[in-house]
Amino acid sequence: MSARAGFLALALLAVFGWIVSQTFFIVQQAQQALVVRLGKPVETLAEPGLYVKYPFIDSAVFYDEHLLSLQPPLDQIILGDQKRIEVVTLTHFRINNPLKFYQSVGTEEQARANLSQIVSSTVRKQLGKVALPALLTQERDKITDGIRDEVAKQASALGVDVTDVRILRAELPAETSQAIYERMTSERVREAKELRAQGFEWAQEIRSKADLDRSVLLSDALRTSETERGAADAEANRIAVAAYGQNPGFYDLYRTLQVYRSALTQGSPTFVLAPSNELMKYFDAGPNGRKSPASAPVASEKQP
Repeated sequence: MSARAGFLALALLAVFGWIVSQTFFIVQQAQQALVVRLGKPVETLAEPGLYVKYPFIDSAVFYDEHLLSLQPPLDQIILGDQKRIEVVTLTHFRINNPLKFYQSVGTEEQARANLSQIVSSTVRKQLGKVALPALLTQERDKITDGIRDEVAKQASALGVDVTDVRILRAELPAETSQAIYERMTSERVREAKELRAQGFEWAQEIRSKADLDRSVLLSDALRTSETERGAADAEANRIAVAAYGQNPGFYDLYRTLQVYRSALTQGSPTFVLAPSNELMKYFDAGPNGRKSPASAPVASEKQP
């Protein structure tokens, strides 16, 4: 009898505990609760503490007040300049209206699915208006701000507050990157060939101009030298004529010595002349023209 009474007491205690658990519930810090009565929301609880609800007919749905993150899968988007890129976004949001959240999506999983669709469609819409270079400049921040504002506006109907939407990665697909790389390579090769051809043309022009300048300089130098040489020869002849007029004998001696120098330096060291040759007169007579006794018979023999 005592065992049966103990078992009954335990059963009653378990039932009582279950009834208490169905009646009381605790809202933790950084949590919100929504009391639902027979499927209809009746009360929103935002303050932490111990609360009471009707057992069996009421249920409590809890929502986290922390900032939540959402990273949809990689998505391919066509930009305004028809470039195809792969985009990965990161969205931060929090549940700010539990009643609206419960009525629109119900669960956090469904909210994430709906929010992913909103982010994807908004990113496609906004990036479809811009060109690829815009994502590589400071204009990217302006674009992401526009995406965030549009997503926040649409997500407010879900009972969530979107605080930020950022583009984590925006890059070309692998096949597109390879095609662009090959096109850039061929373009750089073409530019290099053009620069080499242009450089060769410039070198030819510089070389031709240098040759022309050299020819002009040589021609001017030759003309100047010939002019100077002619003037010098004329001055030398004038001086020679003046000297001959002052002392014809000395002039004859000088010219004869010039002939000796030219003959002895350009020819053989041996110089053969007949005793009667005109060039031998200074060897026979000396600078004053007086003939030596040894040469007198030779000179008399030459006279007719």
